[in-house]
Amino acid sequence: MKFFVWLIRILVFIVLLVLALANTQTATLNFLAGYSWSAPLILIGLAFFVVGLLAGLLSSLPTVFRLRMENARLKRELRTVRDVPVVPQDPPMPPLI
Repeated sequence: MKFFVWLIRILVFIVLLVLALANTQTATLNFLAGYSWSAPLILIGLAFFVVGLLAGLLSSLPTVFRLRMENARLKRELRTVRDVPVVPQDPPMPPLI
């Protein structure tokens, strides 16, 4: 199974590499206020991918921190519960018929 996973990874890498090498034409990206950026098309695509990745990571940070704080709180509660001795209880009596 690991062989097939690595085979798929290698195939995807090769396809993306061929795509990158095929798109080396210069493209111009026009911004507001007359600014423009001329770069190879694959570089512009990579830049937008990185910006999207960073935006996604930044938007998930509040959730990650909230979950870490909750995890730490639950670990503290578990530690305190483990320190409390367990008092055995007598089993309930069976019903009388």
